[in-house]
Amino acid sequence: MNTGRRPGLAALATLVASSRPARAGAWPERPVRLVVPYAPGGANDILARLYGQRLGETFGQPFVVENRPGAQAIIGAALVARAVPDGHTLLLGASGPLVFNPAGYARLPYDPQTDFAPVSLLAAYPLAVVVPAAGPFRTLQDLLAFARIHPDSVTYGAGATSIQLPTELLNQRAGTRFQYVAYRGSAETVQAVAQGEVTMALVDAGPATLGHAAGRIRILAVTAPRRLPAWPECPTMGELDFPDLTIELWSGLLAPAATPPGIVARLAVAAAGITREASMRQRLLALSLQPLGSTPEQFRGIIAAELPLWAEVARKSGLRLG
Repeated sequence: MNTGRRPGLAALATLVASSRPARAGAWPERPVRLVVPYAPGGANDILARLYGQRLGETFGQPFVVENRPGAQAIIGAALVARAVPDGHTLLLGASGPLVFNPAGYARLPYDPQTDFAPVSLLAAYPLAVVVPAAGPFRTLQDLLAFARIHPDSVTYGAGATSIQLPTELLNQRAGTRFQYVAYRGSAETVQAVAQGEVTMALVDAGPATLGHAAGRIRILAVTAPRRLPAWPECPTMGELDFPDLTIELWSGLLAPAATPPGIVARLAVAAAGITREASMRQRLLALSLQPLGSTPEQFRGIIAAELPLWAEVARKSGLRLG
């Protein structure tokens, strides 16, 4: 299964909403909470701070980033699902809580399709296979060969289901047994890799870029469909005969389900406009994040399309988290 080929996502890289929204009263009347269900430093935290600043400037109220990590992003997502739907609590939601968690958990305290009002996709990003810069592994083949010879002494770090499930898929496809070690987010995972606490990790592109630039980690491969301009020397997983590991995750803005449509529409138009800004696109691309734009309906369609896809990957890999 080529998990990188998902209906509609590639086309959204150049699509933005353009319709004029309905009025939604005096909203926002006070600061808006922008909940990130991950620890600071990861791609979603970076996106929240970039977009939060611009949304605050657009609407004249602060968009305050609130990190609520834990339980595979379930804590933060459930908090927003239960929040008063008045437009003053939003979720910077990613593939993890919205399409990966339903694949890995039999029960969740929220339903990704009924408990949220999708606003707009913001960015897509691949994962990078990373190892310590001071370690012996120069290529993915080196890493996998070692792992097959020493199956009981290799580990991987992950801070979310959206990282754990692709790594378990790599175990299935490569015949390895990297053992899972939990971390609170990608920034912490990169630090763990750099310090040699784990053998390797798949991490999202933003933290990988920062760790690589600091000389702390080495990037062996990327899950993007093609080589990234930032790391032209790094092969794709497809080039290395792992086409099933062609994966791009995504992040977007969501509100509680019953949020007034006028507020959702105003947010969608604003988010799409920010994504069109040359300065924002430059900042995202520098972190190997692909700018996206979508209407709420298109975002909802992506969620619906990916839920069964990742449920099938979980079934085949045998992963069950609870």
